[in-house]
Amino acid sequence: MSNKNIYSLFASRFPSTRDQTFLETEDGRLYTYGDLEQETARLARFLCELGVGKGERVAVQVDKSPEALFLYLGCLRAGCIYLPLNTAYTEQEVAYFLGNANPRVVVCRPEARDTMHDLAAEHEVGHVFTLDADGAGSLMDATAETGAEFEPVPCESDDVAVILYTSGTTGKPKGAMITHGNLAANGQALQQAWGFTAEDILLHALPIFHIHGLFVACHCVLLAGARMIFLRRFDAEHIVRLLPRSTAFMGVPTYYTRLLAEPGFDEHTCRNMRLFTSGSAPLLEQTFEEFRQRTGHTILERYGMTETGMNTSNPLDGERRAGTVGPPLPGVEVRVVDADGKALAIGETGQLQVRGDNVFKGYWQMPEKTAEEFTPDGYFKTGDVACIDADGYVSIVGRDKDMVISGGYNVYPKEIEQLIDGLDGVVESAVIGVPHPDFGEGVTAVVVRDAGAAQPDEAAIIAELKQVLANYKVPKRVFFVDALPRNTMGKVQKNILRDEYAETYAA
Repeated sequence: MSNKNIYSLFASRFPSTRDQTFLETEDGRLYTYGDLEQETARLARFLCELGVGKGERVAVQVDKSPEALFLYLGCLRAGCIYLPLNTAYTEQEVAYFLGNANPRVVVCRPEARDTMHDLAAEHEVGHVFTLDADGAGSLMDATAETGAEFEPVPCESDDVAVILYTSGTTGKPKGAMITHGNLAANGQALQQAWGFTAEDILLHALPIFHIHGLFVACHCVLLAGARMIFLRRFDAEHIVRLLPRSTAFMGVPTYYTRLLAEPGFDEHTCRNMRLFTSGSAPLLEQTFEEFRQRTGHTILERYGMTETGMNTSNPLDGERRAGTVGPPLPGVEVRVVDADGKALAIGETGQLQVRGDNVFKGYWQMPEKTAEEFTPDGYFKTGDVACIDADGYVSIVGRDKDMVISGGYNVYPKEIEQLIDGLDGVVESAVIGVPHPDFGEGVTAVVVRDAGAAQPDEAAIIAELKQVLANYKVPKRVFFVDALPRNTMGKVQKNILRDEYAETYAA
């Protein structure tokens, strides 16, 4: 039986000549496919020599670097479960992840070493290593003398490859278990649907701690034997300089609005480009049209989520419709149902459900929650509200779980509301997302204060939240009201609040 380890699939697609470039950094360092094989072998062997077995977790909270990407691939190769953590997560958030996932190894930034050691000791994590943005640290020091040969650990399609935490409506983050088979199915569907070949050069400016930058972008390159220019972060001016050397670019809507603000961004800059994709948040039709007029290129918008990878995509060859996320990808089934689970007719709006080999295995150590989120016939309840037209194009029109997407990151209001409600002088709160020109949605809090107590102001609430939350979750504005609007059942009517504060961030 063939090895279903996703790394084996990647390796089967590498160029036959391993001295071809895989990755180029912004400061000119080049890494070949041969380098990739050697470095991932060292890391995989090192983990095995530490005693990290198949299925055991490796938690990683580091800055973007080629070595961080090699660590991910090394974990796959060793059959370990990779657990990427957003670099913005606070100590309190990381403590929860370590306690919940029980990793054997944690890799962190050097400046977080002492704090991480304390957390690791508290949660019985055996090993802590460091890795910085330049690829240096105790991890690479420890692997320098390790042998560079390693056969990928045999895995089945259903074996878990990655756990990605996504915050929940209850306030407790959930670990989505992504399997080797999920990654293979979705990666191959995207590589084919978007036409990636060995001739492509992807300009990579996304973070690599979530699916967009790590799976969607890197897997397309690996499966095509292509190359990429690997930037530490998005900088619009830098992107404009590098686009003439590139053929593809993936971004969130924020990236495109910032590129359009650059005076040097035009059709000539994009002369060698064949593909721009957008995801992680809704792309405004105004941005879609302005981009097309400015560059002659039509952004390809797609739709996915942590639990499923990519589900739908506007076509590479064919009409890319503004305001839609395209038809389902090959191997993915989608449907729209009413509140009772009954399938709706074409054009009707309801709850979007998806099914396919791309859909995750379930939530880590949460079998009841997993069962809740799947229908008896195997469809995953996305929590998004959508409609499907006669041509199969899906339009996402809202979310039935009140999730906010700010700057491409998922923000679950309940997590923030629980913290605000726990502050002195606060009776209750409601957190909503309202249109924001740069972030897509701006996290916004509406708070009822206790008239008989010392009342916190906007600055005090924001300052408190910044101590315990990743910055992208912290409300950009806090408003105060005497009472939150409620329906006859007593539920807060967030739709009313969204309408009332819709112009908060308008230019």
